[in-house]
Amino acid sequence: METIVIVGLPDASVKESKERVAAALHSMNHSLTDQKIIINLSPAEQKKNGPLFDLPMALGVLLSMKEIQVKLSEDFAFIGALSLDGGIRSVEGMLPAILAAKKLGLKRLYLPFDESLPLLDFKGLDIIYVSSVSEVIQHLSGQTILSFTPTKIQEESIVASRVHSSEIVGHSYAKRALEIAAAGEHHVFMSGPPGCGKSMLAEAFPSILPPLTEEARLGVMSLYQLNTCSPTSSSEPPFRNPHHSASGVSIIGGGQNPKPGEVSLAHKGVLFLDEIAEFTKKTLDMLRQPLESGKITISRAHSTVSYPAQFIMIGAMNPCPCGFHHSLTHYCTCTPKQITAYQNRLSGPIRDRFDIHLSLKPVDLQAEQENEKESSDFIRKRVTEARQRQYDRYGEEICNGRVSYDQLTKSNLLSNSQHQMIRQLSLKNHLSNRAQIKIIRLARTIADLQQVKAISDGHIWEAVKLQKRGDENVHRLRVRKGLK
Repeated sequence: METIVIVGLPDASVKESKERVAAALHSMNHSLTDQKIIINLSPAEQKKNGPLFDLPMALGVLLSMKEIQVKLSEDFAFIGALSLDGGIRSVEGMLPAILAAKKLGLKRLYLPFDESLPLLDFKGLDIIYVSSVSEVIQHLSGQTILSFTPTKIQEESIVASRVHSSEIVGHSYAKRALEIAAAGEHHVFMSGPPGCGKSMLAEAFPSILPPLTEEARLGVMSLYQLNTCSPTSSSEPPFRNPHHSASGVSIIGGGQNPKPGEVSLAHKGVLFLDEIAEFTKKTLDMLRQPLESGKITISRAHSTVSYPAQFIMIGAMNPCPCGFHHSLTHYCTCTPKQITAYQNRLSGPIRDRFDIHLSLKPVDLQAEQENEKESSDFIRKRVTEARQRQYDRYGEEICNGRVSYDQLTKSNLLSNSQHQMIRQLSLKNHLSNRAQIKIIRLARTIADLQQVKAISDGHIWEAVKLQKRGDENVHRLRVRKGLK
């Protein structure tokens, strides 16, 4: 007959907790002989996994057996795996659990010391680092214990390993567009022949983004821990560049025990899809939800999990299979049918979710080499100031690319002539309602970069130019009409 029984949908790692708890209590001279102990994990319908329940289980057993006389408050929480000698060990996913405890309004949290965790100092949450069950009992009884003082992890320097904007020769218009995208969190689509600089522009993009706040950095680190990736201590926004052969689960997240995917690992940063037309249509269509809502919801039989996914998406592709459609230096060998089929790999709804469309061409390196190149630090400063104006306007940390349409229109009134201008442009270019709203969002961001309160006609015209799609759509219309 088993001494300890665990109920409440435990997985194998949780079921093994009874052996660790029994051994740890035995090492502390607490006998479980002739005892029948049932541990109920609530809520009963949600599957439990991981050894982080070991410490609270052991304390619960000791309290139920009246082996210890301590008073526990509902505001106390305990995290940690047990070794067989009663020691407490760190587990994967501790940082998300700590952030959850803070969100729930708990007052005290006992957990093992983990040198990989950053220095945590939350107002209203007292974090106690312990190394054994005995130390927990001593502290609960009012005795002093040897406290751990975590040292602050040395943060990696911003953009230490990234390409800088000043390293890119030419592409002044593309750099301007990427600065607008960084300031307002707008999604960018780039099309151009191989070697024209699409990947380098995307890799330099994080260098002009503002550093993460402490709250955002901890949130990103917790997502990496949930994915069992090595979390970075840098305040640089994450940059994810999955290969086009990656599965839908690895991009979106999921699995038997759902874990965050690339869209969540890019939270508060950049998701770069190079050769976006090579990704499967199913994978690209699954991006619609996080692009609109900023989160991804994964439903399974036993539970439903939501992960944050607020990222700036940059997509890049060639204009045709050979890559040289409309090139002035190479001859395109693709037929109109092949070009249309290649362009149709990217569905209309996905194209419509990009705010900025760039059609890139190769640059003359000799002519552009002499032009003055602006450093990433200066651009990042302008981006940071523009974002701060948006935070002050909307009363929260949200940018023009993500703010609700009601908030956008209430805070940024357009004149009747400007509304009429956008309507005429939409009729002429067959723009969707989403595209019209994106024009207003882009115009507002351009005004913020120029430190202007009101949106001018010039801002709208620049936004229209940025939102206008490239030559691939013109070619598709010509093919449909039977033109060459």
